[in-house]
Amino acid sequence: QATNENLPPNVVKQLAKELKNLDEVPPEGIKVGINDDNFSTIYADIEGPAGTPYENGIFRMKLILSHDFPQSPPKGYFLTKIFHPNIATNGEICVNALKKDWNPTLGLRHVLIVIRCLLIEPFPESALNEQAGKMLLENYDEYARHARLYTGIHALKPKPKHKTGAISESTTNVAEAAAAVVSAKSSSDQKSVVASAATAPLSSPLAPKTENGQDHRGGGAAAPETGVSGSKPATTAASVKKESALAKVLPADKKKIDARKRSLKRL
Repeated sequence: QATNENLPPNVVKQLAKELKNLDEVPPEGIKVGINDDNFSTIYADIEGPAGTPYENGIFRMKLILSHDFPQSPPKGYFLTKIFHPNIATNGEICVNALKKDWNPTLGLRHVLIVIRCLLIEPFPESALNEQAGKMLLENYDEYARHARLYTGIHALKPKPKHKTGAISESTTNVAEAAAAVVSAKSSSDQKSVVASAATAPLSSPLAPKTENGQDHRGGGAAAPETGVSGSKPATTAASVKKESALAKVLPADKKKIDARKRSLKRL
């Protein structure tokens, strides 16, 4: 198994710095996997660019660094099967940045971005997959159909993004729905009270409360009725009679008390 010992210490140091930067600030649509024990093989997941036959797919690839890197370019391979003119059936990548246009000053970020751009703009003139190259030149729709078919079968599916936001939005929707139900119920109760007051007899300004379709006018103490402007206890015939009886009893009691006082004075 290849290890960092296959690379010069200064190269390992530079790679460690570059890989750390790629992890903290990844290029658009590219996620690099880091293996601290082996920088000579670098893995990356590339998102299929929007508007291409590779959209909605994630393609895994690797870069293999030789012992004299960066003097010689890395070799790139797609591990995910893909239908593309510049990618061979064994996954080998043909791009000028890894061949005649290689420069030791080019970093891994530049290489990865160029490979992703290859999915946007293929070069059928230098095809490693002759079938894909010919199809692209002669019938783009057929080429795109094949590429989408490979993407749907072999490419990894992207994970849902902003999951927390979706949960938060769902929770907000539930809260809003509950508030709407409470508001509707409150409005319904208010309308019920107003309707009850409107149908009450004119001689009774506060009509007795009706529950389950039964009128409590002839019964015992009535439950307090709530109106739009506030709460007020209802007056019933029973309570009026009770108060009248008490009023009659009180004067008689007072006469008895006065008589006792006069008797005590005589003694």
